[in-house]
Amino acid sequence: MNLNQIHNVYFIGIGGIGMSALARYFKAIGKNVCGYDKTETELTKELNESGIAIHFEDNLDLIPKDYLVENTLVIITPAVPKTHLQWNYFLKNNYEVKKRAEVLGIITKDTFCFAVAGTHGKTTTSSILGHILFESGVDVTAFVGGIVENYNSNLIGNGKTVTVVEADEFDRSFLHLHPDIACVTSMDADHLDIYGDKSSIEASFKEFANKVEDKTKLFITDELPLKGVTCTINAEADYSAFNIRIVKSQYVFDVKTPTETLQNIEFGLPGKHNLMNALMALAMAKTFGLPTEDIASALRSFKGIKRRFSYQIKTDKLVYIDDYAHHPTEINAVHQAVRELYPNQKVLVIFQPHLFSRTKDFADDFAKSLSAFDEILLLDIYPARELPMEGITSNWLLGKIENNSKKLITKQLLIPIIIDSDATVIVTIGAGDIGEMVTTIKNALNETI
Repeated sequence: MNLNQIHNVYFIGIGGIGMSALARYFKAIGKNVCGYDKTETELTKELNESGIAIHFEDNLDLIPKDYLVENTLVIITPAVPKTHLQWNYFLKNNYEVKKRAEVLGIITKDTFCFAVAGTHGKTTTSSILGHILFESGVDVTAFVGGIVENYNSNLIGNGKTVTVVEADEFDRSFLHLHPDIACVTSMDADHLDIYGDKSSIEASFKEFANKVEDKTKLFITDELPLKGVTCTINAEADYSAFNIRIVKSQYVFDVKTPTETLQNIEFGLPGKHNLMNALMALAMAKTFGLPTEDIASALRSFKGIKRRFSYQIKTDKLVYIDDYAHHPTEINAVHQAVRELYPNQKVLVIFQPHLFSRTKDFADDFAKSLSAFDEILLLDIYPARELPMEGITSNWLLGKIENNSKKLITKQLLIPIIIDSDATVIVTIGAGDIGEMVTTIKNALNETI
């Protein structure tokens, strides 16, 4: 498919974080863009304000007539049900219908592509890398799965020669990509509804890794069963971060590379997981040939990503942090960062489980991760693309948590309970619609300070 011959791009599921980045991209290169989503969100409002028309009803009459022509590309998200009327209309009438991953594959085929893979850390690592490249003057476009604070967007740049993409393992999407330099941040079990078991996930990651023929351009954490350039913290590897200090609430550290030692690198995102993300981005940027001074400057100025350890309130009396964490490993990373920054303070966590299947597969691990906090509030499971599973509920998960300060609550009762708590650090986590409540929680808490 030749994208130059496409005039219109119609999105089914345009409000998704990955889909909306593509929508911004196609609008930026001069295509006509519009689409459908199930519900209105802050992200769809932003797209609408940028000139992208969006409707929220699966109605054939709402497809603009200008898009019912041959040179229209239709992009769908896997979250859309097979019964969707508009999707079936485009399929029946032989339109060019592609998954988001397939379109990214087409875009990256004709560019120098950085691909960031891993069950955790994709969004942060690709955002840091995109920021480094953009700040260094590279002709780059970075498609990322979060809103980067520096740009207030999930699209960095509008370059034509270099791309940065998240290599998503869901539905084996990353196998559509054409990476020149890549990294794998982690290979934990996830998406077992698709893969079945951990060995199948690892096999898929190995297939992705083999897309990079030159293993000096494949970066991995030191514990992964892959061949590539190793990265680690406080241990021996090709790239190693060491002499790590916290100065004025941010990391200052040194990096040993295969050829030199870089000193006093500054980075503001808390947590050892974020330090590893920064290290992998640094390693890829060095391999691309960027000067150390440019890389260090960009790391210093990186402000973070919304819903990734995102400070909502930061005062001497109260701290409120919001994070997208939806897997036990990610929850552990948030907990580690909170304890490192706020030792001896009471921490309240509010968690909304995401997907019945994920809750079922990792229930014991979720329970253990959540039990480490001082107080736990649990919301009902956010179903996303799934139907309920018998016996798999938040109340069932609550029973597994070995901490007496726990409670199952509704959204309606959430804010009064938060306000009544004597915790000085409050954390909301989850990948569902809990993100839509953050501003309301923040405003309520500000009134109590």
